[in-house]
Amino acid sequence: DIPKIERGLLSGQFWSVYTSCAYQYKDAVRATMEQIDVMNRVIKAHPETFQLALTADEIEEAFDNGKVASLFGMEGGHSIDSSLAALRMFYGMGARYMTLTHNCHEPWVDSCCYPSAANPTAPNNGLSDFGFEVVREMNRLGMFVDLSHVSEKTMLDVLEMEDAAPVIFSHSSARSVCDVPRNVPDSVLKLVPANGGVVMTVFASIFVSCSIHATIDQVIDHMDHMKEVMGSA
Repeated sequence: DIPKIERGLLSGQFWSVYTSCAYQYKDAVRATMEQIDVMNRVIKAHPETFQLALTADEIEEAFDNGKVASLFGMEGGHSIDSSLAALRMFYGMGARYMTLTHNCHEPWVDSCCYPSAANPTAPNNGLSDFGFEVVREMNRLGMFVDLSHVSEKTMLDVLEMEDAAPVIFSHSSARSVCDVPRNVPDSVLKLVPANGGVVMTVFASIFVSCSIHATIDQVIDHMDHMKEVMGSA
């Protein structure tokens, strides 16, 4: 894919060090470490293309060097196995965002879509007390809190925290345009500007058009709706 990266003029990338919910309560920590190891080896194998970047200054340095600034993101809080120590360890290994859930609940936070998108449960009613601790520790470390995949109540719990650091939605669209739980409702979009966060539109067809096919115009419909609800900087 390096030729595609070069043709697309990609200058920065969060590489997802993803492990599925099947690893939860088993070896998710080890599996995530192995994913980080893979990406470190890819970066070292192609130093002419990629450069590890752990700070904003290092992102700019990679850009100045003509390299793809490479950062790591964990997609699912099961990767830390309910351990703040593991969270800190992954930050030390280069993780700069964590999606609080994937498509499964954690003992401390609710997903949007478990056991199914049509019939989700909410055992924590958003964030548990420990869930708030996780978010506060991520804020302290300087790790983005990613609110894609989480329940609406989880989104609200984070955004309504006092002095919450800016959040990201790494791959979510507008629920008013495509009504699926993975997308962001207007009640949440309205809170994002005050937080200083960003919502990054997803290109997966099922979240764009609510079907297996989607067009770029439909992606733009989501962007236009977000701009209407959130305003533009």
